[in-house]
Amino acid sequence: MLPPLSKEQQIKPHRFELRMSLLYACLFLPNGIHLPYFPLWLEYHRFTPSEIASIIAIPYFVRIFAGPVVSAWADRARDRVPVLLACAILSLAACAGYLLPATYLVVLAVSIVLAIAWAPQTPLSDSIALSGVRRYGVNYASMRVWGSISFLIINIVGGYILAAAGAGVVPLLMLAGFVTIVAATFIVPRLGKPRLAAPTPAQTIPQASFALRQPYFVLIIAAWALAQSSHAFAYAFSSIYWKTLGIDDGTIGLFWAFSVLAEVIMFFLCDRLFPRARPGVLLAVGTGLGVLRWILFPLIWPAGLGVAGFYAVQGMHAFSFSLAFLGGQKMFSETVPEERMGAAQGVAFFLIMGTLALFTLASGPLYEAFGVDGFYAMALVSGIGAILALRALAYPQSARSGG
Repeated sequence: MLPPLSKEQQIKPHRFELRMSLLYACLFLPNGIHLPYFPLWLEYHRFTPSEIASIIAIPYFVRIFAGPVVSAWADRARDRVPVLLACAILSLAACAGYLLPATYLVVLAVSIVLAIAWAPQTPLSDSIALSGVRRYGVNYASMRVWGSISFLIINIVGGYILAAAGAGVVPLLMLAGFVTIVAATFIVPRLGKPRLAAPTPAQTIPQASFALRQPYFVLIIAAWALAQSSHAFAYAFSSIYWKTLGIDDGTIGLFWAFSVLAEVIMFFLCDRLFPRARPGVLLAVGTGLGVLRWILFPLIWPAGLGVAGFYAVQGMHAFSFSLAFLGGQKMFSETVPEERMGAAQGVAFFLIMGTLALFTLASGPLYEAFGVDGFYAMALVSGIGAILALRALAYPQSARSGG
């Protein structure tokens, strides 16, 4: 049984939703620059494809450990906000390291330090927001959606800024984003110590091993990990490829924004489009259309489909990413017992981020050897995910229960 709330904790903080919405909007600003434009900054400094891939991939490995460790430590603190503020300040300081001479070792070291400070910020913010949901009945989606909106807007604005000023401004834009996070953290509601402490490793490991002993769980998570990882090549090299075609930065920003818009639309429409669909069905459809997306991507420009063709394949992000993501989350809600949810989510996070990091690392040599045709390898990855999702559909309801 949870301990009772103090009188202070029972009172909803003033404008809780607005303050958290502002935080989410700020949180996604640096990421909205980093994801589409950081590879262009690396190419601007003449890093090779393999160096670009390693600079992007190695921080993924760091995030696997940094996010959960710092978040669990914050759960045991008197309040999560000071931990969030410390992470935000460290991120700002680390990002300033990109203004140093851009050698491979300097940029890699800065990226690793930045990953340590950056990785915990979204889970910490989610934990504060979800505490508000439980205590005061606030609506999580109405706060979190502002993160997606700001990500979409900064994709577009950042593209036009780069078109005017060049790729060299990317670290400055990221710095500006981190400044807003530091500022927003000062207005984040302080809710005090969490009512239930995070589980210790001794408690978590047996629960995690429970999850890995369930074949249905492993199949769905493996399919989900492959679905997400099939995007690794696009995350690292699509902007660079578009630049080689002579497409301007403003249009590249619009490509990224369009994919985010498609993602958000699928989140809203999934229940209407796929009522009562099983998780394996959502994953199979998402990965199956992911195969089509990655096969089409290298053919767009040679076929003369131009910018309109790239908008079409970016719109397929609604399926290759969003639908697969929703399939994985639906599996959790339907089959994982609540008392094992944290450990199961931890296992999923580890496997998905680890797989994404490995495929990102492989993307560099792949791009060096095959150029845009490397997307065909991503089609194969997504296809294997589809096979695993279809295999999961063979399990009866009794085998899908995590009880």
